[in-house]
Amino acid sequence: MRNDHLRWVGIGCALLAAVLTALVVLEWPPLLALDVQVASDLHAHAVTHPGVTRLMVVLTDWVWDPWTMRALAAVACVWLWQRGDRERAWRVGLATLAAGVVNQGLKALVGRERPVWPDPVHTSNYASYPSGHAMTAAVVCGLLLWLLPRKADRAGSATAWVAAAWVAAVISVAGVGFTRLYLGVHWLSDVVGGWLLGVVLVALAVCLPARRPRFGAARR
Repeated sequence: MRNDHLRWVGIGCALLAAVLTALVVLEWPPLLALDVQVASDLHAHAVTHPGVTRLMVVLTDWVWDPWTMRALAAVACVWLWQRGDRERAWRVGLATLAAGVVNQGLKALVGRERPVWPDPVHTSNYASYPSGHAMTAAVVCGLLLWLLPRKADRAGSATAWVAAAWVAAVISVAGVGFTRLYLGVHWLSDVVGGWLLGVVLVALAVCLPARRPRFGAARR
């Protein structure tokens, strides 16, 4: 039942991501106006609050950087492999790799320009849509939450750790999106697109049927 719910969530996010991507490509005026308004308001605050800006740079470039997230996924893969859970190790590893490939592919196809400011507080490379930081965080945090024990498997003392993991994941995914907006290197629709696509990849990784063992291996 849990996977059924996630499957429908993934389908819904895929549809929303397709619509959003089309609106970005078509440069739909209401969407562009919202992007500009949010970006302008946050940039005005960033310019006048250098202390907050420095904190945001540390969070986006170190704590929630895509390579930090990929390192967490790699640690999870090694841990699963050593425990003999190679099916889930492959799923986590391939989904994390796919996030980077899909992100860079869409950036190249859409070719959206990043916000340009006369007084930038931060810089970033490549095209703007979708946000790689937001997408990678959504994929890795979603997969790590998937690895948590289910309710039936939890001891009483583990429940607090599971709740803390959920809080940390939500803060990380939402927080990294906010840092990209605050630092003026992404539009709001870039971040939302990254989140939606990240959920789609998590749903694919979790809900795809498991590999069936070969006949001879199954008999052994």
